[in-house]
Amino acid sequence: MKIVLIIVFWAAVFALFHTYVLFPAGLWLRTRGKKLSPPDNIFANLQDQVSVLIPAYNEEKIIEEKIHSIYRSDFPPENFEVLVMSDASTDKTDTIVKRMTCKYANLKFYKSDERRGKPGILNRLVSYATGNILVLTDANVIFHRDTLKKLVRHFNDPETGLVDTRLEPEGNHNKGIAYEEHQYTSREFRIKYREGILWGMIMGPSGACYAIRKSLFRPVPENFLVDDFFINMHILQSGHKAVTDPEAVVFEDVIIRFSEAFRRKVRIAAGNFQNLFFFRKMLCNIFKPAGFLFWSHKGLRWSGPLFLLIALILNIFLISCSQLYRITLGVQIFFMFLILPDIFLVKINKHVVILRFVTHFYLMNLALLIGMVKFFKGIKSNVWEPTQRNIKREQ
Repeated sequence: MKIVLIIVFWAAVFALFHTYVLFPAGLWLRTRGKKLSPPDNIFANLQDQVSVLIPAYNEEKIIEEKIHSIYRSDFPPENFEVLVMSDASTDKTDTIVKRMTCKYANLKFYKSDERRGKPGILNRLVSYATGNILVLTDANVIFHRDTLKKLVRHFNDPETGLVDTRLEPEGNHNKGIAYEEHQYTSREFRIKYREGILWGMIMGPSGACYAIRKSLFRPVPENFLVDDFFINMHILQSGHKAVTDPEAVVFEDVIIRFSEAFRRKVRIAAGNFQNLFFFRKMLCNIFKPAGFLFWSHKGLRWSGPLFLLIALILNIFLISCSQLYRITLGVQIFFMFLILPDIFLVKINKHVVILRFVTHFYLMNLALLIGMVKFFKGIKSNVWEPTQRNIKREQ
């Protein structure tokens, strides 16, 4: 019996080690000296218009700057349109966008009279879009002057189906949990960039801003919480490439409050399990690139709370086996208790980086566990509340 416990214990430890250390390190080793090489000529084969799609709910603080940032692009205005749909906003979002349609002829505004959630709004916006290339972007994400140009150039390669951007934070990076969130996002970007170099596929775009071929879009189920992963996996199923471009930069205000970040992570976690169940036939074969990438990058990490619980519980039963298991149990308990001094230090506005990362790790896994429970209980609605904006914008 003990040998079974030992095998399961070390399997759980290895699963965590693989997804957090071994897989990213292997990607780094295999991609050293390599980089993504997009086509040079932006408009060589691109004849059709680009449609920028923006779902919006109560975005009065940011929507004007968002739209201005798109029209400040060095992308020819006759080659794109901007479509905004309000998901029954109750603030001044609708008024602001309607006013801006007078300034920008190719800005179009639509309104849903009832809350539909982001997937429902996206499905409708796609049906109104006239471009062959769709840029799907959140209302709080600000474009760089060359964001559109950097995204669109990839579609001169007929095999490319999706291109993700590099999300850069704005605001005070050292306040609240902003630093840890930025480090996590940067690490995710590097992993996905290297996945694209090696296999021409990524395990989900950032969701903040990415471009796809309209012909490859499939309507997102309207109860889904994470639309970008759903869209990405359908594109990979079609045999097209999905990549990330480090030169296609967008900016987003940082999340400072823990409560905002935690709520967002729980929502994403629940949506992740929806996608796993939907694409289970594609993702469960670890001997194919998509399955191997999914479990190495996402699946094992999503299962992290279970591995942490298994490792802790089995370690308790194994402490009588040898000194090794007393050490491993002590290490686990030590790191869990590091959360307590971090909470105290944060209350007096002191931030110790290593403590912040330990707390972030455990809270992220708690969010995954709650999201998993929400998925198994059943998700009936996907309406969302935007995270609180932390930067004062000039309107």
